[in-house]
Amino acid sequence: MQTPEQIKDRILAAVPGAHLEVIPNASPANQPSLLLDPGRAREIATFLRDDPELRFDYASNVTGVDWPEKVVKEKVTVRKIIGGVEQEAAELVERRIPGFLEAVYHLFSMALGHGPLVLRLRTRNRTDSVALPSLTPIWRSCEFQEREVFDLFGITFIGHPDLRRLLMWENFADHPMRKDYVPAADQEAKP
Repeated sequence: MQTPEQIKDRILAAVPGAHLEVIPNASPANQPSLLLDPGRAREIATFLRDDPELRFDYASNVTGVDWPEKVVKEKVTVRKIIGGVEQEAAELVERRIPGFLEAVYHLFSMALGHGPLVLRLRTRNRTDSVALPSLTPIWRSCEFQEREVFDLFGITFIGHPDLRRLLMWENFADHPMRKDYVPAADQEAKP
């Protein structure tokens, strides 16, 4: 199988103007992924499925990830006047990283026997911009899994053929896999 960097280059050649990023993975598996621009995700997915050298014809897994807002402290070098002399000094600076939700797809080529290729789609935030394009029209195996991500994380998949709750009851008001989810004290585990 080609590396994610090589696949990225193939996508950029086939889908001009697409925004892609290879996301490294520091885990022992060291499995990098491709972060796709949601605006071009279906076009890219169609290319990945139909390209004769890639033929990713099967989406085996779709899951969600909740990334809450976080503040990171970074050490930066600044120029300061110390004792009347301009010098470089190290300073801690806080940087706010907004939260977002992510849909993660694992693709395989059954025809060519390679994979997985991991794709990521990110929402703009965790509150009001939580819509992503559905990849179910490209890979039918995404249908129930995108419904599960919708149900448990709250990502709305635009163009999904049957987007409704799968595990929680219809009038359940929240998304229980979000990291800030707290069940109501009077909430029972049944509809």
